[in-house]
Amino acid sequence: MELIITEKDNAARRIADILSGESASAERENGVNVYKWGGKRCVGLSGHVVGVDFPPEYDDWRDVEPHELIDAEIQKTPTKENIVATLRLLARKADRVTIATDYDREGELIGKEAYEIVREVNEDVPVDRVRYSSITQREVTDAFAEPDDLDFDLAAAGEARQVIDLVWGAALTRFLSLSARQLGEDFISVGRVQSPTLKLIVDREREIDAFDPEDYWELFTDLAPADEDAAFEAQYYYLDEDDNEAERVWDEDVADAVFEDLSGATSATVTDVDRRSRTDSPPAPFNTTQFIRAASSLGYSAKRAMSIAEDLYTAGFITYPRTDNTVYPDDLDEEELLDDFAGHSELGESAEELLDLEDIEPTEGDEETTDHPPIHPTGEIPVRGSDVDDDEWEVYELVVRRFYATVAEPAEWEHLKVVADVGDHRLKANGKRLVDPGYHAVYPYYSTNENYVPDVDVDDELAIEDVRLAAKQTQPPRRYGQSRLIETMEKMGIGTKATRHETIEKLYDRGYIENDPPRPTALAEAVVEAAEAFADHIVSEEMTAQLEQDMDRIAKGEASYEEVTQESREMLDRVFEELRDSREEVGDHLQKSLKADKRLGPCPESDHDLLVRRSRRGSYFVGCDGYPDCDYTLPLPSTGKPLILDETCEEHGLNEVKMLAGRQTFVHGCPQCRADEAGEGPSIGPCPDCGADEDGELAVKTLRNGSRLVGCNRYPDCDYSVPLPRRGDIEVQEEVCDEHGVHALHITYEDDDREPWELGCPICNYREYQERESESGTDLESLDGIGAATAEKLKDAGIESVDDLKDADPDTVAGDVQGVSADRVRDWQANA
Repeated sequence: MELIITEKDNAARRIADILSGESASAERENGVNVYKWGGKRCVGLSGHVVGVDFPPEYDDWRDVEPHELIDAEIQKTPTKENIVATLRLLARKADRVTIATDYDREGELIGKEAYEIVREVNEDVPVDRVRYSSITQREVTDAFAEPDDLDFDLAAAGEARQVIDLVWGAALTRFLSLSARQLGEDFISVGRVQSPTLKLIVDREREIDAFDPEDYWELFTDLAPADEDAAFEAQYYYLDEDDNEAERVWDEDVADAVFEDLSGATSATVTDVDRRSRTDSPPAPFNTTQFIRAASSLGYSAKRAMSIAEDLYTAGFITYPRTDNTVYPDDLDEEELLDDFAGHSELGESAEELLDLEDIEPTEGDEETTDHPPIHPTGEIPVRGSDVDDDEWEVYELVVRRFYATVAEPAEWEHLKVVADVGDHRLKANGKRLVDPGYHAVYPYYSTNENYVPDVDVDDELAIEDVRLAAKQTQPPRRYGQSRLIETMEKMGIGTKATRHETIEKLYDRGYIENDPPRPTALAEAVVEAAEAFADHIVSEEMTAQLEQDMDRIAKGEASYEEVTQESREMLDRVFEELRDSREEVGDHLQKSLKADKRLGPCPESDHDLLVRRSRRGSYFVGCDGYPDCDYTLPLPSTGKPLILDETCEEHGLNEVKMLAGRQTFVHGCPQCRADEAGEGPSIGPCPDCGADEDGELAVKTLRNGSRLVGCNRYPDCDYSVPLPRRGDIEVQEEVCDEHGVHALHITYEDDDREPWELGCPICNYREYQERESESGTDLESLDGIGAATAEKLKDAGIESVDDLKDADPDTVAGDVQGVSADRVRDWQANA
């Protein structure tokens, strides 16, 4: 029996279909899908099924000094025991094993982990390695026809990364967390790659904070030729000391004088007309970084873009999305690939136009590698709404059209510059017109805006119709967007194409950055400041880049796993020598910053501050920093995580709070205001639980945490209640519900754009809401990102409802459902 091992279940399913001619059947072994046909079995892992960690005796943070982790033993243990058990069972029976994991450093390591599991139970079985860049009929068939051997050097590079990241992250995380007495779920995380990345973000924020704006002025005029109805805009400029054209006037008196001169004039004389053409070359093929950048312009985060790309790759629609290459391989037949799209309802017209070109010559970028080609379509086209949802189609079309652009003709622009004089003052206007759209016709993601300037001649007189003086200020540098941050990390050698987007996601998860573009929190600034003051290696991009180069040397066979991991341990040892004497100082610095990140404003009962705190049960509340001497508290909503806003309550001096619940957010406002608003409002009718026997009455109530409800006035003897919306003014209507005998409610909003809500009987309304929620619990398509086709795939795998999805293991779902990643399942669960 031949055993084929892939990286994920959906890859196993697709490869089994390709090799068996779609005759493979599936059976379950230990909850794992095993695909079988003839004498072959194919099983998918779930990424890494073996993890590296310290022995259990190092688990107790208080008994083990952080620096002891530097030279601690590293052990490997199964992380997916059912998959490991299935692999052992199949390997015992195998007379040949083929490893078909993804072809990159991580995939080679996963393949080596599978190899070691096989060898534990079958020492002599031959083991082959196949490599492919897309899971298509041709590539998979060709790969299995010419198997190779595992690249143990490449796998060792991946293993070195695992160990180095574990040791650096665990030792430094424990040191900083213990120093700041910040344990449990709120520990302070530090990482070999994430810390230099965080410094990039913090440094940019420092530049913004330190920026001192300068005032300047710009002048504009509207000019009109004698025979033209439409005027065009021209800008005043002068030649600076280097004879460069300068538009900004830095002296207000000078700007006012020029404005007065121009305003007093009636015409300008054309002194120069410059006509020229410009060739606009098509872009290079997609590598990972440029793909993420392009996807971000469509509104996709780096993580989401890569998750979709990986699903498209596994389904066979695009090539492997983790690549540095920007040069197509010699064996790619661009014309044949275009022909695959000819006739398609949405993509065919562009492909047919390109096929009509006399010569199809693709562009090339600066990077050429031999592992994977640039990201491009395979020629297998998904059906929108069936094979892929709308987001997946949008990303797929981006990849297709980038390929189109790389084989298209350059665009041609015509530029016209007109210079006109008013006395000693010069005005200029720059016009541009797209003469030949070239690649823009098939790649509509770049701006093709034109600027009209009439074709005038030297000595023409132009009427001055309007003069404007604009007072402006220089602007600080912009924060890094996610795609720009990834590009900067790439240039500095921080991380790899496979890890950079994951690093940014970790910074969000750890509370180091917020918003998009990312902005550092006070904790992030404190961690970077502490590292710079006491151990600069922690945030040094040079150190991280050097280790990346060392791991590349392992992959090339120029260095050994042992040499590089030992060198990194010695480097970390030197870091701890710098940190050891500063533990208390580091802890104090971090604690102050942690409080600054949670500070709301002054406590009304002491001279301390109110902070956002977390109870032992995990819920959030507002408490005094002077506890236990001052036990003043304010409640916060029970759902979501609080985010402190910049807006401050004028009455209480407290920052307002926004609650984050998955992707949903709502503004809670000033916690003190919400608490002061608490109380019982008007009665609206009898309580359905105790009204008949105890004369209980329902009343509109506002709780101290801001929640509103209709509840019984006999609480706590009767706890009947139904919720009400948090926002809007509640008005009791004369209309009474025939079924419950309670008055109808009407809700109005201060926002004029929001329509009033005739809520009606609150009991009937809540019952209808529960019925809708119950129905949506069986409707997978109610979740953002799940279309009809994906819902069917989920149901085939036993996921019948949203409730089923919420309770499911993401890795198991990803293994069972083709084209769905574990990260994507987690996104759905967060949104459920």
